[in-house]
Amino acid sequence: MKRVLTATLTTLCLASVAQADVTRVGFATEPYPPFATPDAGGELHGWEVDITRAICEAAGLECELVTTSWDGLIPALTGDKIDVIAASLSITDKRRETIAFSDKYYQTPAALAVAKGTEMEATREGLAGKSLGVQSASIHQAYAQAHYPEATLRQYQTQDEANQDLFAGRLDATLADRLIIEQFLESREGQLCCEMKGAVIQDPETLGEGIGFGIRQGDDALRERLNAAIAEVRADGTYDEITARYFDFDIYGEPDT
Repeated sequence: MKRVLTATLTTLCLASVAQADVTRVGFATEPYPPFATPDAGGELHGWEVDITRAICEAAGLECELVTTSWDGLIPALTGDKIDVIAASLSITDKRRETIAFSDKYYQTPAALAVAKGTEMEATREGLAGKSLGVQSASIHQAYAQAHYPEATLRQYQTQDEANQDLFAGRLDATLADRLIIEQFLESREGQLCCEMKGAVIQDPETLGEGIGFGIRQGDDALRERLNAAIAEVRADGTYDEITARYFDFDIYGEPDT
């Protein structure tokens, strides 16, 4: 991603005067509705923004929200330009080689969208010879490379760009988070052109174990504070209250075991 840009955002309320340092929380500059989307003034809005603010408050952290392009988030974290990634980052073993994670704070499956009437199964054979759009550097790119090697993979900076190419007939299919696919299909363009082929087979190795906050390896104290805060907002009803503003289902997914 490009250099980190500080968004013009309201600083979160301090929950503990003992925590004097600012915790820089990184979001992607690319719009990712309904999770995080910047308005004309650069201020972020969405479910993930609201949840992050609540978790920061519960953890007693003064959090400054900053933005950088999606593929620069991990370099920004390891380069000490931000302290936390809060950008729908899936917990995967591959990413654990570079960074650490908090506990998950949500989890949704992946799904395929195709042109209406397309006879195609969401299988290796079904995608063979088809053009498949994915967001660059995402878990869906990794999944497509592992499970659809005979597809022609096209990478995009944002999922919206892939959706637009599907609408325009320049793609046979796109693979993304099911919630994002559903939102596209509810749009004017999506209703005209496309349909879902259903959730793909879950593969924890590429799709991960849910969405967590990315932190630097060895930052155990911050991870423990975030984990305790995630548990607190889920237990005290804050998580459900925020979620109800955006979704009519439990976005947390299956309970951890």
